[in-house]
Formats: sequence, structure tokens, C-alpha cells
Amino acid sequence: MNEKSIAKDFPIICVGGSAGGLDAYTRLLQNLPSDMGVAIVIVNHLRTVSTLLHEILPYHTKMPVELITERLDIQPNHVFIIPEKRDLHVFNDEFRLKPISKPRGWPDVITVFLRSLTKHWDGKLIAVIVSGYDGDGAEALCGIKEVGGITIAQKPNTAAQPDMPESAISSGCIDFILSPEDIAIEIRRIANAGKNKSAS
Repeated sequence: MNEKSIAKDFPIICVGGSAGGLDAYTRLLQNLPSDMGVAIVIVNHLRTVSTLLHEILPYHTKMPVELITERLDIQPNHVFIIPEKRDLHVFNDEFRLKPISKPRGWPDVITVFLRSLTKHWDGKLIAVIVSGYDGDGAEALCGIKEVGGITIAQKPNTAAQPDMPESAISSGCIDFILSPEDIAIEIRRIANAGKNKSAS
């Protein structure tokens, strides 16, 4: 029990996106080392078609890439992918899946997951909003900052579809506006700062 509580205070990085997101995910992962001690959760909008990210992204990172299943244990140095047609939650250091709460219109799966993290995750939180339509995630960003998390938006002129990052920036709760490559640099800096703090 004690070992589990110690092990589960690593950072979770939620990367939310949709249209044009694949380009951002690959550019980000290619610039991240595989031993940072963080869990990366990619929350991509897909309502009807099956996701292929868990098949594509292993070509761009040495970290294991897993499609999330119910009660999957959250581990550092892994990339986790939300399945289609599901809302994603965190509880007792595991992923929990529920039927998507907004089956029509623009999904809010990023907002749902970020709000769950603020309630149920003890480690550092980093929310990253990349290329996509609409404004999913924007409503939850101020909540991430309230619990001491860090928020990052992809620089709109580096995004294939800037709607989602622009909505995030409009929330007034974004700490950094960066290209995917610079987002990777910032994540490395945050992860290293956390390691140094725990070592001292």
C-alpha cells in the first residue's frame, strides 16, 4: 500500500487534440526521452472511427504505447491513448472508462479527463492543448492551474487546425504558448525539476 502511494506521485501530461493532432503528437514524442518518469496521456477526439494512434505512435517513441482499457494501471514512462467513444477518468491510480457523455456535437473528452485529474491525481499535472477543431479542454484549464498544474497551448501558427489551441489561449489560463518541439523542451525541464526536488 505504502509503495503504491509513493509510486503514484509522478507527473501526468495530458495532451489533448483532434484534427491535425497526429502531427503534433509525433513532433512532441520524437523530442521526449523515454525515462523522464512521467505518464503521457493522449486524449484525441474520435467519436465513431477506431483510433490507430497506438499503432502509429510506437514508431516515434521508445516508450510503450498502450490503448487504455478499464482499470489499467497508470505507470510512468508510458504513452496512453484514449479509445474512441469513451470518456476517460482517473480513480485509485487507475484509468476508468465510461460511455462518452456527449455522443453528438463536439466531444468534451479532454475537459472531462482534465477535471477528473484535478480531483483524483496526487502528482503534478501538465495540460497540453494541440491542433484540433472547437475548444475542448479550455473550460478545465483554470482548474488545472488552481491545483498547481501547468498549462501549455500549441502555438497556433504551428498547428494544422488552430481552433483548439486558440480556445485554450482565450481561457486566460495558459502558462506557455509553444511549438510541439518547444513543448517537449518545457516538459523535459519540468520533469527534471521534479526529479531534482525529490532527490534533495
